[in-house]
Amino acid sequence: MATFDTVRLFDSELLRQRLSQLDLEEMWSKGMKGVLSLVILTLLIALTGGALKTLWEIRLLFKHSGEVVMRQVIVNTLMLLALVEVFKTTVTYFREGRVKVTFIVDTILVVMLTEVISQWFKGGDWQPLTALLGSLVVLSVVRVLAVRWSPTLRTGTQDTGLVDL
Repeated sequence: MATFDTVRLFDSELLRQRLSQLDLEEMWSKGMKGVLSLVILTLLIALTGGALKTLWEIRLLFKHSGEVVMRQVIVNTLMLLALVEVFKTTVTYFREGRVKVTFIVDTILVVMLTEVISQWFKGGDWQPLTALLGSLVVLSVVRVLAVRWSPTLRTGTQDTGLVDL
């Protein structure tokens, strides 16, 4: 009969040895990739659900006027485009490990544009609409400046990988 050696579960020397070999940067990278994978999956599910909801709202054409339904479809579609921009930013961070300022500004621009159109459709006061339009102009200028004076263009380095979404 073979004899089995008792394995000590909490061997302090073995624990010290393993902790000394632990690469925190690799752990961080794997952890972030895992979390970002869940975020990407969540965004894909949300995009699918949003597209199905928008398609489902077309049935309202039989109950309401076409103008009301089309306004709702336009706002929902713009929100889906904002979600696509968030998805694009997340995938870029997943691939390259950094986020481009232009992607963030693009996302904010799409959300703000959705809000402007929503306010316009509501027909409310012109002051909030003017403030939103002013913010859109400022963000557009920031986006142009971010592209014009990009660190990538100054250093002459190119991105590590193209994101073709």
